[in-house]
Amino acid sequence: MSKLWKILYNKAPNLFPNDPNTATLNGTWVDQPKIQITYHDVGKGNSQCSAAIDFKSLEMLIERTRSMSPGKSSGKMRPDCFLNLTENCPLTRPGSGKDVWHLEFEAVSSSFSLFQSIHYDVGDVLEVLPSQDPVAVDAFMKRCNLNPEAYITVQPSKKENSMGDTNHAPDIPVKLKTFVELTMDIASASPRRYFFEIMSNFASAQHEKERLQYFASPEGRDDLYQYNQKERRTVLEVLEDFPSVQMPLEWLVQLIPPLKTRAFSISSSNSAHPNQVHLTVSVVSWTTPYKRTRKGLCSTWLAGLDPQQRVLIPAWFHKGSLPSPSPSVPLILIGPGTGCAPFRGFVEERALQSKSGPTAPVLFFFGCRNEENDFLYRDFWLSHLQSGGVLSEDKGGGFYVAFSRDQPQKVYVQHKMREQSTKIWNLLAGGAAVYIAGSANKMPSDVLAALEEIISLEGGVTKEVAARWIHALEKSGKYHVEAWS
Repeated sequence: MSKLWKILYNKAPNLFPNDPNTATLNGTWVDQPKIQITYHDVGKGNSQCSAAIDFKSLEMLIERTRSMSPGKSSGKMRPDCFLNLTENCPLTRPGSGKDVWHLEFEAVSSSFSLFQSIHYDVGDVLEVLPSQDPVAVDAFMKRCNLNPEAYITVQPSKKENSMGDTNHAPDIPVKLKTFVELTMDIASASPRRYFFEIMSNFASAQHEKERLQYFASPEGRDDLYQYNQKERRTVLEVLEDFPSVQMPLEWLVQLIPPLKTRAFSISSSNSAHPNQVHLTVSVVSWTTPYKRTRKGLCSTWLAGLDPQQRVLIPAWFHKGSLPSPSPSVPLILIGPGTGCAPFRGFVEERALQSKSGPTAPVLFFFGCRNEENDFLYRDFWLSHLQSGGVLSEDKGGGFYVAFSRDQPQKVYVQHKMREQSTKIWNLLAGGAAVYIAGSANKMPSDVLAALEEIISLEGGVTKEVAARWIHALEKSGKYHVEAWS
């Protein structure tokens, strides 16, 4: 390889801004990082590098820090607002196999007084940037011999910059620890294969180098999968498993998976709760093949927040897959499990609209395992089922629950839909819109099959015609699905 680089260098020197020999380590060809890091002395006059960051500067700090990350997304960097948790309560019983929470937030300013600028529609999505465990961050800084108090800027390397934007404005330095906290997922995400390849070049212990080279080779692919992906090893865990490795900060910043925002369906109506936003959060938890318990970074962090701590949460609002419906449009809502979250907001909004004028009927099909263990928002749904409520029969609506594990045979939402085929058909014939939310496993396709059966049965048409009928619904903007894995 070295001979090839030298020949190419003689033919086209511009391919190698530096002498090609500088890109070898211990006689082995090594890629060069695509970024460069500059350290700054904050004592030399840049007031914006001050360690004292006031609240109004916080959103700018997040924006410029995440903008420097090589793994940045194409989305908006500056938060729309900061949220503070005001209420949290569990929605499932201990031992139910599910851990679901109802969380309420309000937008805050520097004095924790209310903003008046928070706006969203039912069906919208909230993205939050999770905080990482401070213990893990400190352990990472120590393991990699990084000075948490240092100030840095991160930019594309000269070679990368020569092929990209040459008018890039100079970045304002940020504290190294802040950069790690806001951009590098050190204790949740697993590294990619290339991370192990680069690690092997910086291992001083021969047995570690050989193991890393094996993991990075085609022959070691299956063992790497078992060690890394199946066990969901974190970056910090991998680094601790190979203590002789000392990777330069440039490679760490380039290769460690970026800290991503997490998206949640909003489960409230902004009209019913001005300046508030509610979420329904299921804490992600699973056991690896080696019986190690793993938990989702963001869901675990949100569920563990104390309303008295007043933690600032960076947040962004986005349009989701479920557009806000007109009050005159009948609704058929199907949302088993946490799929009910957006429809809580739909029902709140429709209830508020019904106080000032006529509204169309709402049918809601909900599903869970057991009535006693994970009947999410039970009292809320039943209150709107009472006489005069938007789900009540006298308003043309209905609320139907499938408890899948409360009887010998499993019952799901599609079974309850078939039981109410006449009601569903009447609403569809009257111009209803269908909204489906929940697990992307089998549920959406099972619900679609049930709707095709209902249209075929009640409309007296073939399955093919029924399928075209639903396709027409989708094209007219009256069939919406929001599913997640």
